[in-house]
Amino acid sequence: HVQLVESGGGSVKAGESLKLSCVAFGGTYSSYRSYCMAWFRQVPGKEREGVAALFTRSGSTRYADSVKGRFTISSDNAKNTLYLQMNSLKPEDTAMYFCAAQTWFAGLGPKNYKYWGQGTQVTVS
Repeated sequence: HVQLVESGGGSVKAGESLKLSCVAFGGTYSSYRSYCMAWFRQVPGKEREGVAALFTRSGSTRYADSVKGRFTISSDNAKNTLYLQMNSLKPEDTAMYFCAAQTWFAGLGPKNYKYWGQGTQVTVS
């Protein structure tokens, strides 16, 4: 059973940067290397939105149009950690950010993902 724990959220001003981290527990190093890891975000009253996804085996990535050129997803497989570097943050990026994992390349559809973290809040003013 895989557990995901996010960190790195906070309150920043527009134009500033944040880096989110997501540590995976409960699997094995070899299994994480074959996972699809992704970041989602959600604001109250709205559906969960896919932000970025990374298939760790191939390095393939996918980004939402709203964050292309500003956000970068990456991973450190040795540390079982997924990152989201967020630059040039905007007030509309304010949301709870969630890490998710799946054993196949699940893209940006939240219904495709099996494992979820509890989330970390990002507020941009």
